[in-house]
Amino acid sequence: MYAWIWRKLPFGVWGKLAGSLGLAVATIALLWYVVFPAATPLLPFDDVQVTDNGQDTGTSRTDPDSVTPAESGAPDEIPYSTETNEPDPSHSASPKQSKTSAPTDLPGE
Repeated sequence: MYAWIWRKLPFGVWGKLAGSLGLAVATIALLWYVVFPAATPLLPFDDVQVTDNGQDTGTSRTDPDSVTPAESGAPDEIPYSTETNEPDPSHSASPKQSKTSAPTDLPGE
């Protein structure tokens, strides 16, 4: 089949390579934009059924390594504001240089 396509493409070797690349791109685009979207509703990717139907089997399915908030020892409050983007000033920030201070020498001057 590929030999038949190669023989039917016009021009020389470079034209056949360009035509082959064009056919490959057109095939991929057709699959990506037409075939796969049409097939998506038929595939079971979103059919997730992870329930126990309200029945208590008596077995615990919790992760033994999981940490509950009461066990974590972490504070209940977040130490920063979620309302603004203005952090509190800290002593780790460098002080601003005043306008009267000496300018720094730039390399190459």
